[in-house]
Amino acid sequence: MSHWPYLLSLMRFLSFLLAVQVALFLFSCGNKRQLGEEQSGDTLNFVYAEHITAVRYLGYTVVTLADPWNEGNVLQTYVLVSRADSAKVKHLPQGTVVYTPVKRSLVTTSPHCNLIGWLGATDAITGVCDAQYINVPFVNDGLTEKTIEDCGNGLSPTIEKIIELHPQVMLLSPFESHNYGTLEKLGIPIIECADYMETSALGRAEWMKFYGMLYGCEETADSLFNVVCEEYSKLKRMANMAGEGGSLLTERKTGSVWYCPGGRSSLGRIIADAHAKYAFSDDTHSGSLALSAETVIDRASDSYVWIFMRSNDKPTTRNSLLSEYNGYSMIKAYQTGQIYECDPSATHYFEEISFRPDYLLREILILTHPSLESLGALRYYKRLE
Repeated sequence: MSHWPYLLSLMRFLSFLLAVQVALFLFSCGNKRQLGEEQSGDTLNFVYAEHITAVRYLGYTVVTLADPWNEGNVLQTYVLVSRADSAKVKHLPQGTVVYTPVKRSLVTTSPHCNLIGWLGATDAITGVCDAQYINVPFVNDGLTEKTIEDCGNGLSPTIEKIIELHPQVMLLSPFESHNYGTLEKLGIPIIECADYMETSALGRAEWMKFYGMLYGCEETADSLFNVVCEEYSKLKRMANMAGEGGSLLTERKTGSVWYCPGGRSSLGRIIADAHAKYAFSDDTHSGSLALSAETVIDRASDSYVWIFMRSNDKPTTRNSLLSEYNGYSMIKAYQTGQIYECDPSATHYFEEISFRPDYLLREILILTHPSLESLGALRYYKRLE
């Protein structure tokens, strides 16, 4: 009996196995090459921000936002793809894909509108929410000229107007256990502006690098942040050389509650960087403290300077303060007249300080270190008459 049929079958089987092994090897190499490309991405440098990371790969950048309310979890992942290179990119990782630079956007917060203006991307804002609270000249002009659409209340925006605008992204401020409802069903990427949850002033300001990536203004954002860092560091050194300054009290009673910044909050850290005394500096909270007026008076009645926001259209007076709460008379700053009020509608306070914390540090230095005359006049606060 001939063995040739058997040997022929065996050779065919071995050839098949060899072909399979070669195919698997090539497939494995292809996968390793793809993984290698991902692993060789360049990590972009965020020095102060704790809740954002970015890694640049060939053709796209992955930006990951940490969930500030649930440690270890991810709030959102964005895959930023340049419009110019989008046709060349065949495979993208999981995440919300955003094509850059953004040319049409809905922006719901005043500080981010102002920042986008600083970055030189004013034309990219085509819609806003809560227009009555936005104190940004180019936005106000756009609303008047109808080049920017008012999309209503930020908590319940006008969906029809948003659809008509067809924005490429929507910038929204998230909150714990947030739900965007109908907005999430529109298919428009939602940029979660969680920068306000950073615990340091420079950490929050550093998010401008991310917004620069979105709007094609990365170099401008990097340059601006470098200026902020340099100015902030210079002011901090001045505070160190000047020694301990006067004690500071912030805000005033709202109803039955007096909100004061926690010791680890952004403002609390700015006060510490100014070397000013603060009654709640040893507190470990990163947000506001909801205190009773009695607690604040007990802890902070010896404050040298008292600063707060104007609560209505009328300038505050010392008499109107006492009609609001007679206990204010026990504060040292009230007795000496070191009371300063900020009118946010006239000073752009809320629009500026999120991304220019050096402005606020300078303000507090002027107030608590009167010997530093070289710092000039106040930018935001005005002494009560």
